[in-house]
Amino acid sequence: MVRFTFADAMVDPAVLRPLAVAAEEAGYDGFVVPDSICYPEVSDSTYPYSPDGTREFLENKPFLEPFSLIPYLAAATTTLRFTTFVVKLPIRHPVLVAKQATSVSVLTEGRFALGVGVSPWPDDYEILDVPWEKRGTRMDEAIDVIRGLSGGGYFEHHGEIYDVPSIKICPVPDQSAPILVGGHSDAALRRAARRGDGWLHAGGGPEDLADLLPKLQQFRDDAGRAHEPFETHVISLDAYTPDGITRLEDLGVTDVIVGFRDAYQPGPDTQTLDEKLEALRWYADEVIANVKD
Repeated sequence: MVRFTFADAMVDPAVLRPLAVAAEEAGYDGFVVPDSICYPEVSDSTYPYSPDGTREFLENKPFLEPFSLIPYLAAATTTLRFTTFVVKLPIRHPVLVAKQATSVSVLTEGRFALGVGVSPWPDDYEILDVPWEKRGTRMDEAIDVIRGLSGGGYFEHHGEIYDVPSIKICPVPDQSAPILVGGHSDAALRRAARRGDGWLHAGGGPEDLADLLPKLQQFRDDAGRAHEPFETHVISLDAYTPDGITRLEDLGVTDVIVGFRDAYQPGPDTQTLDEKLEALRWYADEVIANVKD
C-alpha cells in the first residue's frame, strides 16, 4: 500500500511542530525536511526544478538544519517517519554525516530516512571549499562511507576522494536508516539503482515521471538489484485522488509526497497555520481515508 508524506517547506519554524503532530493524527506516514545552508548575495546559478529556473524564491526563506530539526519534531510524534529532502551530501564530510544520521535514527527510534542529493549549485561547493569537479565520485564514496559506518563495528574506506582509517561510531541504530537518492539525471537514477535503498522524485509533469520510472527500473535490473526492497517517492498530481493513487501504485510507486501551496513563489509564506491544517486534513479525509480503508 502506498504511504503518504506531507511536505511544506520554507515556512515559519513555529508551524512545523503543529503540522507534524496534525499530519500524524490525520494518518500521514511521513514528513519531509528540506536542506539549504545559505543564500549567496551574488550568483548566476539556476535551479533545475522551478518552472523558470530562477532561485530568487529562496531568498529570506527559513531553512532549519535538518539533523537538528528532525529530533525536535520526532519528540512530539510517535509514528511519523522523517526524511531529509534532500541533504546536499558531497559538500559535507561523510563521517560527520554518518554520525549525524545515526544519532538522529537512534533518537527517533528508527523513524528516519536519509535523503541525499548532489546539489545543483556550484555556489554551495565554493562556499564550503569543496571541489565541484568529481562531485559524482564524491557522492558515491560518501554513500559507501555512511552505509559502512552505520552498520556498527569498525569500518575503513580508501577511495579516490576519501581516505577513512578503521573507525567506528557509537551508538548506531538496530537497523540502518534507508538512504534515498534524489535527482532526475541518468547519473542520479543509476546511483539510486546501484547504491540507494530508494529514489526521491523532485517533481515535474506526468510525462517526466512516465519516463523516469521505467528508466530507474531498467537501471535496477542492470545492477542486479530488481529483487531487493526499494522505495520510490514521487510528487504527482495523480496523488490527489484515490484513482490517481491506484495508477501510481501500478507504476511501482511506494510513497507519495503531497503539499498544498506553491513553494516556488517569491516572498514570505502567506498561508496561515489554520489554512495549512485545513488542507492537510482535507486530503486525509478525501484521499488517505479512502485508500487505506
